[in-house]
Amino acid sequence: MNRLYLLRHAKAGWAEPGTRDFDRPLTERGRRDAAAVGMAMRVSGFVPDLVLCSTARRARETWECVAGTIGPLPSGPAFADSLYSCDAAGYLSIVRNAADGMASLLVIGHNPMIEDVAVACAAEGDEAERAALASGFPTSALAVIQFSRPLAEAEPGGGYLTAFLTPAML
Repeated sequence: MNRLYLLRHAKAGWAEPGTRDFDRPLTERGRRDAAAVGMAMRVSGFVPDLVLCSTARRARETWECVAGTIGPLPSGPAFADSLYSCDAAGYLSIVRNAADGMASLLVIGHNPMIEDVAVACAAEGDEAERAALASGFPTSALAVIQFSRPLAEAEPGGGYLTAFLTPAML
């Protein structure tokens, strides 16, 4: 099975005057939540072959917190500017292009795109997990979607939601 992990960045502070949205840092709560999600990923065996992360500060800081608890990965993260500004279709295209030959990929990005991709791809899955996903995609939430086909062929309706973790659950 091929797995796509979709992680919304952790809780960030409001932009200070003169600070761009792109440069908003994580709050202390955001750092704790991201580290907890990383630990839950490690314990659950949700360790990706590759990490693809938005270049926005809050996404990069989320990855740093997750990386501190998830354990060693086969390769370092790749960063993509387009994960900050593209739509859900763009996210799926990025997944397909980045996942060539990968069995699992973690994407750290932003809402509403992360949520839109998760809902679109997870046509099936555990009813409780799907109900939790349908109620919203909070910061530091992680959707785990399995595909029977390679991730390079991921498409809407082609996945199975195996887990949906939120900081409130951890």
